[in-house]
Order: sequence, then C-alpha cells, then structure tokens
Amino acid sequence: MNAALALFERDIKGVLRSRSQLYSSIMTPLLLLVFLGNGVSSGLEPSRLSAGNFTAYLVAGAVVMTAVFSSTFSSASYYRDRDSGLLRMLLSSPHSARTILLGKSLAGVVIGVVQALVVLLVAAPFVDFEWQYGIAAGIALALAAVLLLNVLLAGIAQALASRIQTMQGFHLLMNLALFPLLFFSGAFFPVDGLPAWLEVLARVNPLSYAVDALQLAAYADGTDGYFGLAVDFAVLTVVAIAVYAAGLARMPRLTWSGK
Repeated sequence: MNAALALFERDIKGVLRSRSQLYSSIMTPLLLLVFLGNGVSSGLEPSRLSAGNFTAYLVAGAVVMTAVFSSTFSSASYYRDRDSGLLRMLLSSPHSARTILLGKSLAGVVIGVVQALVVLLVAAPFVDFEWQYGIAAGIALALAAVLLLNVLLAGIAQALASRIQTMQGFHLLMNLALFPLLFFSGAFFPVDGLPAWLEVLARVNPLSYAVDALQLAAYADGTDGYFGLAVDFAVLTVVAIAVYAAGLARMPRLTWSGK
C-alpha cells in the first residue's frame, strides 16, 4: 500500500503542475453549461423538463463530462512513464504489477472526483436546483455517484492504455468509446421519448445511471421518469467494480517500436 500511495502522490503532483490539463478539463464543461444551458433555456423554454430549467438540467451532464475528460487526460501519465522507461523500472521492483497499476489508477480516480465536484459546486449557486433530499444529502449522493463513475472510467482507461501503443491512439479510442455513451446518457436531453432503439442504448449505457443519480440528487423535484437511486447505485457499483478489476487485470505493454 505504501508503494501504491507513493505512485498516487506522484501522479497527483503531476496533474497539479500541468495547469493546462487541470483548467481545460474543468473550464470546458463549465463553458458548455453557461452558453448552451442559458441559450436553450432562454430561447426554447424546454417545457418537457421536470423542473423547466435546461441550465440546471445540464449540470449533471457537465459533471459526467468532466469525469470523462479527466479520466482521459489522467491516463497520459501512463504513456509518459512507459516511454521514459520509468514504468519498466517500477514493474521490476519487488512490488506486484497490480500495486503499480493501483497507485496510478487511484490518482486518476481522485483527480476526476475532485474536478467533477468543482464543476457541481461552482454551478450550484447560479442555477435553480431542487435538492429534493436536502443540500447535504444531495451533495453526498452526488459524491457517491461521481466516485463510482470515476472508478468505472479509470478501469476503462487502464484496460485501453495497457494495450494501445500510442497516446494519440488511446485518446482517439477513448473519445470514440465514451462520447457516444455521453450523448446517449440523458446528459444533454431526456432519454424518454427517444426512438425505441436509442432508448434501449440509453438503458444499457452505464453513464445513464450516473446522470440519473446526479439529476435525482440535485435537479429533479420527484422520481417520475427516472430510473431511481436504488437502480442507479446498484448498476454503477456492479459495473464499476467489474470494469475496474478487469482494468487492473491487464498487464501493460512496456515497449513501443514507434512503427
């Protein structure tokens, strides 16, 4: 555990030093929230939404988007360590490969949770949240949903990074895999009322349950039209643990020929 925590601390410090990565993964969802949310709320008046406020509705999607960005950016340290030879040195230490991967992935989880919560807390004073369970309970539920989501995303990132040779290929595949899931998760528009095949995709999409839990915690004024917190957390817990374990089970490729 000491070895894993040392790697965790190293990656946290690396992200804090990389201010462009830190700022971009927070500012991009906030800018989307400000411009798209206010534009649609003022221009279209979306009466289909339960609370009638698209900006508040969009916050859950912005939080999930922040977690997606963070999981993608945080995995860059894997490629830096591999190409510099540090990963080979770490894996030749007495500690198991699982310990090394655990330390690095935990850093990605913590970074993603903190950045996603920053987006939520920055947005909260400026939008009309219902907080149907109370502010303290709502924030606690949001924290739990964001934590499980980041564990899930860290597992996906680790599984892909351990097999894809280039950082460019990794980012391309992560975007190809996660952005369709993001758009069909209810992050930007309600999933009910969609064509049947899109609604089926939304229901098998694990990101849908993170969005649903965040909306129930902060935005919604009832439970009609939502999956429900029990379903959300059951799905997120099972999928996050399974994917994270699968990600740690994959041994990394240590070299890249450049071809």
